[in-house]
Amino acid sequence: MIRDLVDAAIHMVREQKQAEVQEEAAAKAEERLLDMLVPPTDWTPGEDPEEETKAIERHERTREKFRKMLANGELEDSLVDVHVEQRQSPVQVFSTMGLEQVDLDVQNMLERFMPRQGSDRELPVSEARKVLIEQEVEGLLDDDAVSEEAVRLATDNGIVFLDEMDKICGPEDSGKGGADVSRQGVQRDLLPIIEGTTVQTRNGSINTEHILFIAAGAFHRSRPSDLMPELQGRFPIRVELDDLTQDDFVRILTEPSSSLTRQYEALLAADGVKLKFTKGGVAAIANIAYQVNQSTQNIGARRLHTILERLLEAASFEAPEDGQGTLKIDETYVQAALEEVSRDEDLSRFIL
Repeated sequence: MIRDLVDAAIHMVREQKQAEVQEEAAAKAEERLLDMLVPPTDWTPGEDPEEETKAIERHERTREKFRKMLANGELEDSLVDVHVEQRQSPVQVFSTMGLEQVDLDVQNMLERFMPRQGSDRELPVSEARKVLIEQEVEGLLDDDAVSEEAVRLATDNGIVFLDEMDKICGPEDSGKGGADVSRQGVQRDLLPIIEGTTVQTRNGSINTEHILFIAAGAFHRSRPSDLMPELQGRFPIRVELDDLTQDDFVRILTEPSSSLTRQYEALLAADGVKLKFTKGGVAAIANIAYQVNQSTQNIGARRLHTILERLLEAASFEAPEDGQGTLKIDETYVQAALEEVSRDEDLSRFIL
């Protein structure tokens, strides 16, 4: 997980650096495009210098004309030859058990030694510009500087979130054998990382002392006190979360950019159905989710997945064949589709 943290930091730093050099890379890509569209004038040594000067001036005037045409988008369909380089994919190498601490990135090492394979492709200017900008961006980036910055960020500002911590809880003296022994083993493996240790990565050493570790779990059948005492001490701040309310469900269904309602709207729109959720319909869905959570097992926001699937089951099945134009999901529609199921505790337990 520390190596994943460093990889995420590298991705973040690379995106930031790429944005910083994007303008310079675009300018260099434009010059390369002009070189392809207006090749330099060939000149034989020993010829008249005056003619040479005139030829250079004509070439510069032509180049400036093409520059203006590029800026105006008049050459987007013109074809140019672009050299595209690709690395040959090396054979996948799998490490054996017990070598996790020896961070020998054999895969990365082989990639450095594999020869580059290049090919000339004839592309329109609109596509060639993208390829050239990518090449220039890669040339302007300093991989060593990116790695150093990523390691510094991961070490000083890294955050690791450990979910499902309740799954590794188990009293050490429970005497149940295999399962609890395995849980204790996972806890012992986590302990030195959370306490503070040095982890070797392909980009350098990471000290985990200043990394913020956040753990979460349901703890229905176990308690935080079932964790190893040493591990408990590394999480000094404990917060108990409240159950989701009906208003929380409404916010989950409406506020996120990729909420379930928007996902279903996009899904059915692909089959020609325009799905529209009214405020009353969203409130009715949230109310049913809240009530079913209270009467059966409380599984939080996951309840919304099954409720919406049940609610739009018929529409999703029929839409690919005949479509339905506009489908309005209001309070009446929700109650007609789900009220009977939500009232029957046995049905809601297995269906919702």
